[in-house]
Amino acid sequence: MAIDLASQTCNMGEVRCVDKSAGASLTKELPRAPEAVLNRAPALLAASAALMGAGGVALAALATHRNGGELGRTAALFLLLHAAACLGVAAHARIARSPALVAVGFALAAGATLFAADLATSGFTGERLFPFAAPIGGSTMILAWAALAAVFALAARR
Repeated sequence: MAIDLASQTCNMGEVRCVDKSAGASLTKELPRAPEAVLNRAPALLAASAALMGAGGVALAALATHRNGGELGRTAALFLLLHAAACLGVAAHARIARSPALVAVGFALAAGATLFAADLATSGFTGERLFPFAAPIGGSTMILAWAALAAVFALAARR
C-alpha cells in the first residue's frame, strides 16, 4: 500500500508533510536561513535608491526655480544617476544573493548622497556641509564603483 504524501512550504519557514490516507500531519520547523536577511537588504537598498531618485528630482526643480545654480543641478544629476545604478545593484544582489553587492550598493548610495548634499548646500547657501564632505563623498563613489567592478569580476570567475 502506498502512502500519498504532500509537501508544502509555508511562509514561516516550515515544511509540513501530510499523510492524506490517515489524515496525519507532521510539521517540522526549519532553521532560519540567512536568506531572509539577504532578501531584506536589497529591498532596503532599492528603497534608499528610490528616495535618492525622488531627492534628485526635487533638487533639480529647486535648482532651476530657486537659483541653486550649477552646483544644485550637478547635485541633482549625481543623485539621479546613482539612484538608477543603486536600483540595478539591488536587483542583481537580490537575484545573486550577494552580500558584497549590497554592501557596495550602500557605499555607492552613501557617497552620492554625501557628495550631492555638500554640492547642494554650497549651491543654495554658499556654505559647506562640513569640511571635505564633497571629496569624501566623491572618493567613496569612486571606490564603490571600483569595488563593484571587482565584485562582478570575481563572480565571473566562479
